[in-house]
Amino acid sequence: MNLLLTSVTIADPNSTYNQKICDVRVSNGQIVAIEEQLTPEKGEQVIDGEGAILSPGFFDLNCAVGDPGFETREDLQTATKTAGAGGFTGIAVLPHTQPVLHSKAEIEYVLNRSRNNMVNVYPIGAISRNLEGKELAELYDMQQAGAIAFSDGNRPITDDGFMSRALQYAKGFDALLMVYPENKSIAGKSMVNESKTSVLLGMKGIPTLAEEMHISRDIFLATYHDMEVHINTISTAGSVALIKKAKKDGVRITCDVAAHQLVFTEDALNDFDSNYKVKPPLRGKSDVKALLAGLKDGTIDAVSAQHRPQEIEHKDVEFEIAAFGILGLQTALPLLIKAGLDAQQIAEKLAIAPRRILKLEIPTIEAGQPANFTLYQPKGTWEYNDKTNLSKSRNSPLMNQTLTGKVVLVYNNNQFQVYG
Repeated sequence: MNLLLTSVTIADPNSTYNQKICDVRVSNGQIVAIEEQLTPEKGEQVIDGEGAILSPGFFDLNCAVGDPGFETREDLQTATKTAGAGGFTGIAVLPHTQPVLHSKAEIEYVLNRSRNNMVNVYPIGAISRNLEGKELAELYDMQQAGAIAFSDGNRPITDDGFMSRALQYAKGFDALLMVYPENKSIAGKSMVNESKTSVLLGMKGIPTLAEEMHISRDIFLATYHDMEVHINTISTAGSVALIKKAKKDGVRITCDVAAHQLVFTEDALNDFDSNYKVKPPLRGKSDVKALLAGLKDGTIDAVSAQHRPQEIEHKDVEFEIAAFGILGLQTALPLLIKAGLDAQQIAEKLAIAPRRILKLEIPTIEAGQPANFTLYQPKGTWEYNDKTNLSKSRNSPLMNQTLTGKVVLVYNNNQFQVYG
């Protein structure tokens, strides 16, 4: 079906129509015309876009899906439906499944299970077999099968020598390693930020030092091997400072921050709500301020949803034994709007930069280009509840709240979905 979007405000730094209010015509998966005013054609579905933003489709580079093995949390079908409702047209899925995505067979499984979908799915292969950090997985074979990058997911690579060898090996075929920054010998089994709040709560805290020491190590290794390293989900002011200096020094390093780290602080833990239990932990107000500044000055390259579905029996329990993680795909946009990001920043950090990091083609809102975009109302409100939540899980502190930032339509792969 052909579409005509009227009076949309285009937010795409790569488009000649950036920040202009236009009508956009889409036919057979292509943007065929962009003008100030277009006359509707017979049989064309018209979408009123007054006040709405048209952005390149969002992309998440840090998404956990339980398929294969933990489909009770999330399978590939529900993950892509959830992603679409959040404005995402592409997701990179992490390897901590069962079995782990550590050979070409698992990579092919993910690709085959997610074909012909409105939302593109890109598997991330494991760096180490079984995520144990001891033996290199079949990196080259996985890349040939379609792995977009390599990561041990939410497990840090603790062995410095192993990380060095992994970088050296990956350099031979220009593979990207994505790492979770945590020095486990310092973090231990703690579960909240180390601060006055952790003392008041009576829980052991994870010092910011644990994250920053790990990032320092990876900066040294990236420099030594002249390799690009991506740091997932940084959370401290010190991490921002380290990466800012490294970039200034010419180190090939990129990073992202989870959307919820830009809004929530450790103060949210005062009621022991396990839905706020995440890793890295929620930090202090000064860290949130530094993260926002790092986004705006380019130190932090991208924002991720850090989607971590968990079964209710792993979340609706005492804080100390609850699993880490929060749903993120449907709420990333409202969180970024709440954090104060404008349409240009959202397009850059949530759509363009993630694809740049992964060396994927970046969609552009131009006539003659494939239609891959998200239309959203930045001031539109919606209820996030059991009816609108499309994930199999419901571990979000935002459940049963009215959120600002509403996805209206998503278009990709000659498929589209209108959201009420």
